Amino acid sequence: MSELPTEFYVGFLDRTFKIHWDLHAYLMFVTWFVLVPLGIMAIRFLKPKPTLWGIPRGVGKFDPLFIFWGLHTWSLYTAIALSIIATAIAIFVSNGFSGSLHSYFGIGTVLVGALQIVSAWQRGSHGGRNHINSDPDDPATWRGDHYDMTTRRRWFEAYHKTGGYFAILLALGAVATGLMQFWMPVIAVVLVFILAGAFVLIIVLEGYGYRQDTYRSVYGNHPDNPFNKMRKDH
Repeated sequence: MSELPTEFYVGFLDRTFKIHWDLHAYLMFVTWFVLVPLGIMAIRFLKPKPTLWGIPRGVGKFDPLFIFWGLHTWSLYTAIALSIIATAIAIFVSNGFSGSLHSYFGIGTVLVGALQIVSAWQRGSHGGRNHINSDPDDPATWRGDHYDMTTRRRWFEAYHKTGGYFAILLALGAVATGLMQFWMPVIAVVLVFILAGAFVLIIVLEGYGYRQDTYRSVYGNHPDNPFNKMRKDH
Protein backbone atom coordinates (compact mmCIF):
# COMPACT_ATOMS: atom_id res chain seq x y z
CA MET A 1 0.00 0.00 0.00
CA SER A 2 1.55 3.32 -1.02
CA GLU A 3 2.15 6.02 1.59
CA LEU A 4 -0.01 9.11 1.31
CA PRO A 5 1.98 12.37 1.17
CA THR A 6 1.04 14.81 3.91
CA GLU A 7 2.28 18.00 2.26
CA PHE A 8 3.36 19.35 -1.10
CA TYR A 9 5.67 22.10 -2.25
CA VAL A 10 4.72 24.78 -4.80
CA GLY A 11 7.89 26.06 -6.39
CA PHE A 12 6.70 29.34 -7.86
CA LEU A 13 5.28 30.30 -4.45
CA ASP A 14 8.26 28.83 -2.56
CA ARG A 15 5.79 27.48 -0.04
CA THR A 16 4.79 24.11 1.40
CA PHE A 17 1.12 23.27 1.96
CA LYS A 18 -0.50 20.58 4.08
CA ILE A 19 -2.64 18.09 2.20
CA HIS A 20 -6.13 17.63 3.58
CA TRP A 21 -7.06 14.20 2.25
CA ASP A 22 -10.25 14.28 4.28
CA LEU A 23 -11.56 17.11 2.08
CA HIS A 24 -10.80 15.06 -1.04
CA ALA A 25 -12.62 12.09 0.48
CA TYR A 26 -15.67 14.12 1.50
CA LEU A 27 -15.92 15.78 -1.92
CA MET A 28 -15.67 12.52 -3.86
CA PHE A 29 -18.05 10.75 -1.49
CA VAL A 30 -20.73 13.42 -1.80
CA THR A 31 -20.18 13.50 -5.56
CA TRP A 32 -20.61 9.76 -6.14
CA PHE A 33 -22.99 8.78 -3.36
CA VAL A 34 -25.25 11.83 -3.21
CA LEU A 35 -25.21 13.65 -6.57
CA VAL A 36 -24.91 10.59 -8.84
CA PRO A 37 -27.62 8.54 -7.07
CA LEU A 38 -29.84 11.63 -7.13
CA GLY A 39 -29.46 11.80 -10.92
CA ILE A 40 -30.11 8.08 -11.34
CA MET A 41 -33.14 8.04 -9.03
CA ALA A 42 -34.59 11.12 -10.74
CA ILE A 43 -34.51 9.61 -14.23
CA ARG A 44 -35.80 6.30 -12.92
CA PHE A 45 -38.63 7.38 -10.62
CA LEU A 46 -39.66 10.99 -11.33
CA LYS A 47 -40.90 10.63 -14.91
CA PRO A 48 -44.60 11.54 -15.36
CA LYS A 49 -47.16 8.80 -15.88
CA PRO A 50 -47.82 8.08 -19.57
CA THR A 51 -50.76 9.75 -21.30
CA LEU A 52 -52.05 9.13 -24.80
CA TRP A 53 -49.49 11.45 -26.46
CA GLY A 54 -46.95 11.94 -23.69
CA ILE A 55 -45.54 15.20 -22.38
CA PRO A 56 -47.59 18.08 -23.84
CA ARG A 57 -46.23 20.41 -26.49
CA GLY A 58 -44.59 23.57 -25.16
CA VAL A 59 -43.63 22.20 -21.73
CA GLY A 60 -40.37 23.92 -20.73
CA LYS A 61 -37.29 22.41 -19.17
CA PHE A 62 -38.14 23.93 -15.78
CA ASP A 63 -41.69 22.58 -15.73
CA PRO A 64 -42.41 19.97 -12.99
CA LEU A 65 -43.06 17.42 -15.76
CA PHE A 66 -39.41 17.76 -16.76
CA ILE A 67 -37.89 17.78 -13.27
CA PHE A 68 -36.60 14.23 -13.87
CA TRP A 69 -34.53 15.44 -16.81
CA GLY A 70 -33.13 18.53 -15.10
CA LEU A 71 -32.08 16.66 -11.97
CA HIS A 72 -30.55 13.84 -13.99
CA THR A 73 -28.61 16.11 -16.30
CA TRP A 74 -27.30 18.75 -13.93
CA SER A 75 -26.53 16.47 -11.00
CA LEU A 76 -24.41 14.27 -13.27
CA TYR A 77 -22.68 17.15 -15.07
CA THR A 78 -21.84 18.65 -11.68
CA ALA A 79 -20.65 15.30 -10.34
CA ILE A 80 -18.31 14.66 -13.26
CA ALA A 81 -16.92 18.21 -13.14
CA LEU A 82 -16.21 17.93 -9.40
CA SER A 83 -14.68 14.47 -9.90
CA ILE A 84 -12.30 15.68 -12.57
CA ILE A 85 -11.23 18.66 -10.43
CA ALA A 86 -10.73 16.51 -7.32
CA THR A 87 -8.79 13.88 -9.30
CA ALA A 88 -6.55 16.50 -10.92
CA ILE A 89 -5.76 18.02 -7.51
CA ALA A 90 -5.02 14.59 -6.03
CA ILE A 91 -2.62 13.77 -8.87
CA PHE A 92 -0.96 17.18 -8.56
CA VAL A 93 -0.33 17.01 -4.81
CA SER A 94 0.85 13.39 -5.15
CA ASN A 95 3.38 14.41 -7.80
CA GLY A 96 1.78 12.14 -10.37
CA PHE A 97 -0.18 8.91 -10.52
CA SER A 98 0.43 7.03 -7.28
CA GLY A 99 -0.22 3.54 -8.66
CA SER A 100 -2.22 2.48 -5.61
CA LEU A 101 -5.30 0.28 -5.93
CA HIS A 102 -7.41 3.27 -4.91
CA SER A 103 -5.92 5.40 -7.68
CA TYR A 104 -6.85 2.77 -10.29
CA PHE A 105 -10.42 2.57 -9.04
CA GLY A 106 -10.59 6.37 -8.83
CA ILE A 107 -9.28 6.98 -12.34
CA GLY A 108 -11.54 4.24 -13.68
CA THR A 109 -14.57 5.82 -12.01
CA VAL A 110 -13.85 9.26 -13.41
CA LEU A 111 -13.12 7.93 -16.92
CA VAL A 112 -16.34 5.89 -17.08
CA GLY A 113 -18.22 8.87 -15.64
CA ALA A 114 -16.76 11.20 -18.26
CA LEU A 115 -17.71 8.71 -20.98
CA GLN A 116 -21.29 8.97 -19.71
CA ILE A 117 -21.23 12.64 -20.66
CA VAL A 118 -19.70 11.86 -24.05
CA SER A 119 -22.28 9.14 -24.71
CA ALA A 120 -25.10 11.56 -23.79
CA TRP A 121 -23.98 13.81 -26.64
CA GLN A 122 -24.51 10.84 -28.99
CA ARG A 123 -28.12 10.11 -28.04
CA GLY A 124 -29.42 11.49 -31.32
CA SER A 125 -32.41 13.67 -32.17
CA HIS A 126 -35.62 13.77 -30.17
CA GLY A 127 -38.64 13.96 -32.48
CA GLY A 128 -42.21 13.14 -31.56
CA ARG A 129 -45.70 14.53 -32.13
CA ASN A 130 -45.34 17.21 -29.44
CA HIS A 131 -41.79 18.30 -30.19
CA ILE A 132 -41.42 22.05 -30.72
CA ASN A 133 -40.19 21.49 -34.30
CA SER A 134 -42.99 19.06 -35.21
CA ASP A 135 -46.38 19.66 -36.74
CA PRO A 136 -48.90 17.64 -34.67
CA ASP A 137 -51.01 17.13 -37.82
CA ASP A 138 -48.14 15.90 -39.99
CA PRO A 139 -46.55 12.61 -38.84
CA ALA A 140 -43.76 13.10 -41.38
CA THR A 141 -42.39 15.87 -39.12
CA TRP A 142 -42.31 13.67 -36.02
CA ARG A 143 -39.20 11.73 -37.00
CA GLY A 144 -36.32 11.53 -34.54
CA ASP A 145 -33.81 9.00 -33.18
CA HIS A 146 -35.62 8.69 -29.88
CA TYR A 147 -39.16 8.77 -31.25
CA ASP A 148 -38.32 6.18 -33.93
CA MET A 149 -36.04 4.27 -31.57
CA THR A 150 -33.36 4.00 -34.20
CA THR A 151 -30.33 1.73 -33.95
CA ARG A 152 -28.30 4.72 -32.81
CA ARG A 153 -30.72 5.39 -29.95
CA ARG A 154 -30.93 1.76 -28.88
CA TRP A 155 -27.15 1.44 -28.69
CA PHE A 156 -26.94 4.73 -26.79
CA GLU A 157 -29.41 3.49 -24.18
CA ALA A 158 -27.69 0.11 -23.95
CA TYR A 159 -24.34 1.77 -23.22
CA HIS A 160 -25.52 4.71 -21.14
CA LYS A 161 -27.57 2.69 -18.67
CA THR A 162 -24.93 -0.01 -18.29
CA GLY A 163 -22.13 2.55 -18.00
CA GLY A 164 -23.96 4.41 -15.25
CA TYR A 165 -24.33 1.37 -13.04
CA PHE A 166 -20.76 0.27 -13.79
CA ALA A 167 -19.48 3.70 -12.71
CA ILE A 168 -21.25 3.29 -9.35
CA LEU A 169 -19.59 -0.11 -8.87
CA LEU A 170 -16.19 1.43 -9.59
CA ALA A 171 -16.98 4.26 -7.16
CA LEU A 172 -17.72 1.67 -4.46
CA GLY A 173 -14.33 0.14 -5.15
CA ALA A 174 -12.71 3.58 -4.95
CA VAL A 175 -14.33 4.30 -1.58
CA ALA A 176 -13.41 0.88 -0.16
CA THR A 177 -9.77 1.11 -1.23
CA GLY A 178 -9.64 4.76 -0.18
CA LEU A 179 -10.77 3.85 3.32
CA MET A 180 -8.03 1.21 3.41
CA GLN A 181 -5.50 3.98 2.81
CA PHE A 182 -7.11 6.73 4.86
CA TRP A 183 -9.64 5.46 7.39
CA MET A 184 -12.62 7.75 7.95
CA PRO A 185 -15.29 6.08 10.10
CA VAL A 186 -17.86 8.78 9.30
CA ILE A 187 -17.74 7.94 5.60
CA ALA A 188 -17.81 4.20 6.29
CA VAL A 189 -20.91 4.48 8.50
CA VAL A 190 -22.72 6.92 6.19
CA LEU A 191 -21.98 4.70 3.19
CA VAL A 192 -23.64 1.73 4.91
CA PHE A 193 -26.72 3.83 5.70
CA ILE A 194 -26.88 5.20 2.14
CA LEU A 195 -26.67 1.73 0.59
CA ALA A 196 -29.27 0.32 2.99
CA GLY A 197 -31.54 3.34 2.50
CA ALA A 198 -31.25 3.15 -1.29
CA PHE A 199 -32.06 -0.55 -1.19
CA VAL A 200 -35.26 0.04 0.79
CA LEU A 201 -36.25 3.20 -1.13
CA ILE A 202 -35.91 1.53 -4.53
CA ILE A 203 -38.05 -1.40 -3.39
CA VAL A 204 -40.75 0.97 -2.09
CA LEU A 205 -40.76 3.15 -5.21
CA GLU A 206 -40.85 0.08 -7.46
CA GLY A 207 -43.63 -1.42 -5.37
CA TYR A 208 -45.77 1.70 -5.60
CA GLY A 209 -45.28 1.92 -9.36
CA TYR A 210 -43.21 5.10 -9.59
CA ARG A 211 -40.92 3.70 -12.28
CA GLN A 212 -42.36 4.63 -15.66
CA ASP A 213 -41.31 3.46 -19.09
CA THR A 214 -39.25 6.32 -20.52
CA TYR A 215 -40.60 6.09 -24.08
CA ARG A 216 -44.24 5.95 -23.03
CA SER A 217 -43.72 8.68 -20.46
CA VAL A 218 -42.23 11.07 -23.03
CA TYR A 219 -44.20 10.13 -26.16
CA GLY A 220 -47.33 8.52 -24.76
CA ASN A 221 -48.86 5.08 -24.97
CA HIS A 222 -50.63 5.63 -28.28
CA PRO A 223 -50.36 2.34 -30.22
CA ASP A 224 -49.21 4.18 -33.39
CA ASN A 225 -45.98 5.39 -31.80
CA PRO A 226 -43.14 3.45 -33.48
CA PHE A 227 -41.55 1.90 -30.39
CA ASN A 228 -44.95 0.96 -28.97
CA LYS A 229 -45.68 -0.84 -32.25
CA MET A 230 -42.26 -2.51 -32.18
CA ARG A 231 -42.74 -3.90 -28.70
CA LYS A 232 -46.30 -5.00 -29.41
CA ASP A 233 -45.09 -7.00 -32.39
CA HIS A 234 -42.53 -8.74 -30.21
